[in-house]
Amino acid sequence: MEIIESIDNLPVQDPPGEDFYSADLDWVKFGSADRCDDVALIPYDRVDAFIIGECSNVQCPTRFHIERGRKRAKGSLKQFKNDEYLEYRMYWCSFGPENYGEGGGILPSRRYRLNTRNRAARPQSMRGCTCHFVVKRLYARPSLALLIYNERRHVNKAGFVCHGPLDKDAIGPGAKKIPYVCSEVQQQTMSMIYLGIPEENVLEKHIEGIQRYGGSDARVKSLASQYVQKLGMIIKRSTHELDLDDQASIRLWVERNKKSIFFYRDTTETDPFILGIQTEWQLQQMIRFGHRNIIAADSTFGIKRLKYPLCTLLVFDSRQHALPVAWVITRSIAKPDVANWMKALLDRVHSVDPGWKANGFLIDDAVAELDPIREIFSCPILFSLWRVRRSWLKHIVKKCTNIEVQREMFKRLGQIVCSIWGGIDLAVALEEFSLDFVDQTSFMQYFKDSWVPKIEMWLTSMKTLPLASQEASGAIEAYHVKLKTKLYDDSHLGSLQRVDWLVHKLTTELHSSYWLDRYADESDSFLNVKEEYIASTSWNRALQIPDNSVTFDDKDRLFAKVVSQKDSSLMRVVWNPGSEFSHCDCEWSLQGNLCKHVIKVNMICDNLQCYQSSMSFQSLKNILIDLWKKPMDDSVALDISTAWTYQMLDQVQNLVRLNNSDDIGLVVNNMPLKWVARKTRTPSGRQNLSLENSTVSDIDIMWNLNELGKLAFCRCTFTSFFWYTCNCGYCWNILLTHGFAVGGAVFDALITAGSTLALNLVFKCSLGTGNHFG
Repeated sequence: MEIIESIDNLPVQDPPGEDFYSADLDWVKFGSADRCDDVALIPYDRVDAFIIGECSNVQCPTRFHIERGRKRAKGSLKQFKNDEYLEYRMYWCSFGPENYGEGGGILPSRRYRLNTRNRAARPQSMRGCTCHFVVKRLYARPSLALLIYNERRHVNKAGFVCHGPLDKDAIGPGAKKIPYVCSEVQQQTMSMIYLGIPEENVLEKHIEGIQRYGGSDARVKSLASQYVQKLGMIIKRSTHELDLDDQASIRLWVERNKKSIFFYRDTTETDPFILGIQTEWQLQQMIRFGHRNIIAADSTFGIKRLKYPLCTLLVFDSRQHALPVAWVITRSIAKPDVANWMKALLDRVHSVDPGWKANGFLIDDAVAELDPIREIFSCPILFSLWRVRRSWLKHIVKKCTNIEVQREMFKRLGQIVCSIWGGIDLAVALEEFSLDFVDQTSFMQYFKDSWVPKIEMWLTSMKTLPLASQEASGAIEAYHVKLKTKLYDDSHLGSLQRVDWLVHKLTTELHSSYWLDRYADESDSFLNVKEEYIASTSWNRALQIPDNSVTFDDKDRLFAKVVSQKDSSLMRVVWNPGSEFSHCDCEWSLQGNLCKHVIKVNMICDNLQCYQSSMSFQSLKNILIDLWKKPMDDSVALDISTAWTYQMLDQVQNLVRLNNSDDIGLVVNNMPLKWVARKTRTPSGRQNLSLENSTVSDIDIMWNLNELGKLAFCRCTFTSFFWYTCNCGYCWNILLTHGFAVGGAVFDALITAGSTLALNLVFKCSLGTGNHFG
């Protein structure tokens, strides 16, 4: 390589990305034939990004400390060379320069150490690493920094790799005998310690994890025991208070955990505090489970008890459990602030997977700003009733002692909500409710103060937005209850007004809990953890109740009885069956939660004609009817809409063909394969079945099939075209204006008969194509 003697013609390099390291730069030799070093020129403000990237090098992860540093005042030199420094810092790998390992001679210690946050490692971990580089802020061009790498390899004086995964002896004293602990095993051990699992159980699982990567002997077990004990002591001694001042403590935490922060803005006179947290593992889960799926928000946790309310973004994992993938701590719900952190979050996801897209965004607060969601996520918006239901039931039970009055009040409130599609006067309904329960002064005072001023806004959101299912609502509520249990422990009540305590609890205990849940489920280990995780939602617990355990009132069907699975002599009574506002007498329901007995009864009621459909189904049905009534004009847009509508008709007909066929393979063989997305192959059927054969009864029968594999395949077939079609607002508006009217014969039959399958499939298609439903 040619050696240059001047840096005047050296190009300035600015690699893309948040961080970068030496392999991303083109290095040249600078100096003389006797002595030369590798150099590169970068913007001075990217120096920190380079250092972080070097520390994160996969081959040799480390940290660099400042070995030496000097500064000059600007204007102090009258004559200077082109490589003179304004600031000079030598960064040395923290596994050197001293060597305290086996057979290593102790090198002279540095004369002094600058007081910086990038401190050297503990002496006993130093292995004599000679890797170091110099950063010069150029005197002539202060906006640029000259990187001078004296030794780029992480080797000792003998030239051997002395630390990192490439080092066969690992790191530290007696390194040859220390087992390799990968990040997965370390995270597993930390999660178990955070969750309070006994040390002997933690050690057993830790040794099992080590044995997957190497052998085992008495020495390994002894060192593993020391590792677990030391890690446990570190965790127990760790504190959320990095500084006595909460604001200063948060700044320190943010500075130390930049990779877990997607948005941060400190409090100023004009701007409110916002902290967005997402760990690397949460980012992976958001990409995995959020793509072409629904994102949900638990939006106002701790609004009364915490210093700043907590908003959690959730995805639904493989078992449809709510999994936290981001936390936002702020009091601001202003549109610009919400847009800022949402855009930062989406940018972070797209930096890893540019094709990532959400198919829907589920909110639980009518006050939430909808425009940022539409503009940034470009997806439909759904509304969940769980917060309204929980708040009303909880306060009814708390403020009203008569259980019969509790049932009737909750039923009447549910009727008020359902009246949004019936054209009933809200003011009259509320007045009648107040008069009928005028003696319940405690609850009525709460209702008038907290809900009457805003109930019209909430009901409007319920009417204009599609309503979420009970499964989704139950999953969000399960997360909310778990979060409340973790944070509102009596031993921490004095810390609720500190943000650093909240951040510490979220990123340690709660994060570890969900990590271990997912790990136990996917690896089929920690069977007790897996069982608790599977049964953590009311929906999954309801699936364990047999249908024959539910009996209904024969006369007026005012209630249903559910036999307890733990004690067959115990019966739970569910009043107002078939409604989201059913009332159960079990302890879990009386705490305001959606219990398994209510869900099980409603599952059965969905298949009985004498009960009305769920509110989520009614919501979808009314939206489709409103769309169908839109007027048409004779334009090219009508032609486009016609083509799209008949594509949908083809898919419906293929569903019926699959349902009527005894051999799915014969039907699939007649379908041409269509490549619709990267690494995705979906069959697209032909129109070979007349509309007369596509009876509603056929589709209804298919909805009740127990062959879940066939049903899942049919759903995928139906939605294949719409999940990958154009998502622009123009195209979607064309479909909304004309498509449902053109396919009127199809939709008239489906809507009139109330086919659950067809409407659900149409709704899934709608979620994949545009942002009208929101």
